[in-house]
Amino acid sequence: MKETQNAIKRAIEVLRIEAQSILSLINKLDRNFSRAVNLIYKSKGRVIITGIGKSGLIGKKIVATLTSTGTQALFLHPVEGIHGDLGIVTKEDVLLAISNSGETRELVPIISSARHIGTPIITFTGKRASTLAQASDIVIDVSVEKEACPFGLTPTSSSTAALAMGDALAIALIDKKRFKEKDFYKFHPGGNLGARLKEPVREAMIVGKKIPRIFSGTSVQKAIQEIDRKNVGFVLITDKKNKLLGILTDGDVRRMIGNGVSFEGKTIDEMMTRNPKTIDENATLAQAVEQMQKKEITAFAVVNGKKTLRGYIHMHDILGRGGSVNISLTS
Repeated sequence: MKETQNAIKRAIEVLRIEAQSILSLINKLDRNFSRAVNLIYKSKGRVIITGIGKSGLIGKKIVATLTSTGTQALFLHPVEGIHGDLGIVTKEDVLLAISNSGETRELVPIISSARHIGTPIITFTGKRASTLAQASDIVIDVSVEKEACPFGLTPTSSSTAALAMGDALAIALIDKKRFKEKDFYKFHPGGNLGARLKEPVREAMIVGKKIPRIFSGTSVQKAIQEIDRKNVGFVLITDKKNKLLGILTDGDVRRMIGNGVSFEGKTIDEMMTRNPKTIDENATLAQAVEQMQKKEITAFAVVNGKKTLRGYIHMHDILGRGGSVNISLTS
C-alpha cells in the first residue's frame, strides 16, 4: 500500500512540474515566435527539423504534427546530415534545430552548413546565449526551471516544453494558412493520402532524365558533375543494361576529399557504395513509407524484379511533391 502511495505521489509531482514548465512558456513568448510563424508561412520550401537524442524524438513528433496540418516538414538526423543527407537542404527551406543546452556538438556542422547554403535557422533552446542560439536567425526560448527527473539529468520537463512549443507553432500555422477540417482529412488515411498509399511506387517515382545516373566505368569527376547537375545529393551507377550497381553521394565525396583521397584517373566503380537500398516498383507507397521508417531513410532507388533501375522515390513524392530530392540511399 505504501509503495502504491509513493508511486502516485511521485507521478503527481512529475506531472505538476511538467505542467508548470509548459505554463511558464507563456511568459517567454515574444516577437520571435511570430517571426518564426511568418517565416515558415512565407517559405517556399519545407521545415527541416533536426535534433539528437530526446530532442530528435521530439523533432520527429513535431514533423508529424506539421505535415498532418498542411506544413511540409522533414526530419534530418544530424549525424546522417554530415554524412550526405544535407543534400536535401536548400535556401528555400527553414531549418528548425532543437537543443536544450544549445551546445549539442552534432548540430554545430548542420547549423554552419545551413548558414552557408543560405537557409534561415530557427532554434528551440533553453539557453539564449548558447552557441546555436547565437548562430540562429530566430531563437525560441523553451527553458524550464528544472527537470522532473530527481537527479536533474534526464530530459523530462525540457523535452515536454519543446514538444508543447512545437504544437503551438503548428497550430499557429493552421490559423495563418486558414487550414480547415476538410483540408485535414486530405493528409490522413481516411482522405486522399490513404487512397494514394495503395498505389504502386511506379506511379509516384521520379523517372527518365531526372534520375541522377551514370554508367559503370565513368570517371569520378563526371560522377561529381552529375551530382551537381541533377542537384539531388547523389548519383546512381548502372551497367549498360541499366542494372543498378551502386551509389555515390555528395557526402561520400566530401568525406573522401577530407581524407585526402585523389580522384585523378579513378572510375566510379572504385569509389561507389555497392548495393544501395532499393524498393520494387510494384510495392505500394504504404510499403515504401513503412520501409523508410524501418530503415530510417527518406528515399529509395526503385528497381524491377531483375534489379533494373526504374527510378527513385522520396517521401515527398509520396505526399505529392514530385521532384523533391533524396537523402541517404546507402546501406
